[in-house]
Amino acid sequence: MKFSIQNPLENEVVKMIPILSTDFEKIYAVASDPKIWENHPNKNRYERKVFQNFFEGALKSGGAYLIYDKNSGELTGSSRFYDFNKDDRSILIGYSFYATKFWGKGINTNAKKAMLDYIFQFVEKVYFHVGADNLRSQKAMEKLGAVKIREVVVAYYGEPDRKNIEYRIEKGDWLNHVI
Repeated sequence: MKFSIQNPLENEVVKMIPILSTDFEKIYAVASDPKIWENHPNKNRYERKVFQNFFEGALKSGGAYLIYDKNSGELTGSSRFYDFNKDDRSILIGYSFYATKFWGKGINTNAKKAMLDYIFQFVEKVYFHVGADNLRSQKAMEKLGAVKIREVVVAYYGEPDRKNIEYRIEKGDWLNHVI
């Protein structure tokens, strides 16, 4: 299989398709809810102009996805692969957000599972940056089996730097972890 961070992904719960420049309005319809961003480091991403910058970063990452609930067919949110490091055999997954109606429904877990199952064919380590105050997402990382590594300052695309917690999952740990 050829390495690509834009391969369509799916499992029993989610279908993930690469984001296109024409997808702005449909993903902004999800992202425009301020509640989604309350725990994120950049809390004003629900504003159209701020989200346009976020969306531009998603396109430039070359690894962003729209995530659909396979049961209802509804667009639930987005996530992305980014910062592939060939020498370290690692990549980051992040910039994830979901409509509040899908919180606690297993969408995030299944999206991350689809991404991890796929990407561990090509890398040995996956990193995640989670806002230092985003306890909800930190707990989600720990449920996935991610290990807290350190605090880091992250320069988000076109946004202010923010303090984050860096997590890591190694391939061997993922293959032996059950969620």
